[in-house]
Amino acid sequence: MTKIKDRRAKVGIIGLGYVGLPLAMVLVKAGFTVTGLDISETKVKLLNSGKSDIDDVPDEAVADAVKTGKFAATTDPRTLSKMDTISICVPTPLSKTKDPDVSFILAAMDFVKANLKKGTLIVLESTTYPGTTEDLILPLLQAKGLKVGRDFFLAFSPERVDPGNAVYTTANTPRVVGGVTPDCTRVARTFYLQSIQHVHAVSSTKAAEMVKLLENTFRSVNIGLVNEVAVMCDRLDVNVWEIIEAAATKPFGFMPFYPGPGLGGHCIPIDPHYLSWKLKSLNYYARFIELAGDVNSHMPEYVVDRIGNLLNRRFARSINKSSILVLGVAYKPNIKDIRESPALDVINLLEKKGAKVAYNDPYVPHFTWHDKKVKSVRLDAAQVKKADLVVILTHHKKYDYQWLVDNARMVFDTRNATSGVTRHRNKIELL
Repeated sequence: MTKIKDRRAKVGIIGLGYVGLPLAMVLVKAGFTVTGLDISETKVKLLNSGKSDIDDVPDEAVADAVKTGKFAATTDPRTLSKMDTISICVPTPLSKTKDPDVSFILAAMDFVKANLKKGTLIVLESTTYPGTTEDLILPLLQAKGLKVGRDFFLAFSPERVDPGNAVYTTANTPRVVGGVTPDCTRVARTFYLQSIQHVHAVSSTKAAEMVKLLENTFRSVNIGLVNEVAVMCDRLDVNVWEIIEAAATKPFGFMPFYPGPGLGGHCIPIDPHYLSWKLKSLNYYARFIELAGDVNSHMPEYVVDRIGNLLNRRFARSINKSSILVLGVAYKPNIKDIRESPALDVINLLEKKGAKVAYNDPYVPHFTWHDKKVKSVRLDAAQVKKADLVVILTHHKKYDYQWLVDNARMVFDTRNATSGVTRHRNKIELL
């Protein structure tokens, strides 16, 4: 703890993606020397050249950290033997059957176990099911005869990264931490307090793991609710956006959530299923989670159905052979992240129905989908005018929505991005 407080502790971070790299930069800014371990040689070379591949981390931050010698990236796991703290920030995807895939965590633990020295603090930040840290990781580390809370310290602290959020970042978002023993909690809390102002300790690693799942299950269930309300409002012929705006005037007992073409990102579509999977092993069916997941997962199909109805009603056309321009494939506005993006599902469904689909995204110039390379088209008046329908799937701030509506034949807006448009409102259909 003295080495941590004096910033003499050498920090290791396994996984330099959307969680690991921002954490590394925050720790460097706090005065620590950080070594980042990643299996991608391309990423390691990029970072060591002073460039970033993460939206929320500017090139200048990485370049300064490398130049001062406070940060270096490597693919060599043996560097972990020199670390005083090790943070594990690797992906935790779901399998096709929605079972947790902890293979990246286990691979990281192989590195840690082979290079563990006495006195090291190990913190898992990867989202996972309650019980992972104590049931899966602890036995691996104690297999060498070391005792937790004495020879090494083990804790869980869930990442709370919100890509593209300019207000709440890794540095100013409060942390939750829970250790295997009280001393593990104390050491881990001390570590995070050096770079983050507010750190909330809970009673165990299982409690800390559950906190993360509650946070994202809360969002998933409420988004599922408002997505179903959007379908209801369509049937009732009322504007769901007007309903939400009015309800949000209530200063208590209501929090606005907004509908869309589906859920995206690495957290909300995935994390609740970790909890649901764990509870099935305890003979409990998580009804809210499963229902919300069902509603949210079918939103791309609902969007395509609405597109088909709109084309038929306005132009007496079917989706087959219609020209459709999709705006935005990132899963949320103003970032380049397409992980689990519902836009990809919408495009896929449209193409299966025979549509000629082009897309534009100022943040995603190209991507690979089902082994197919797709490029963003130039957004100009000619491109917009030749489309039978323009579909807004991601509401980037860079788009000029009035110009878009002025030039388009028809716009289907799934995000209420055109709320400020004044001319040609008759050319807009909202989700």
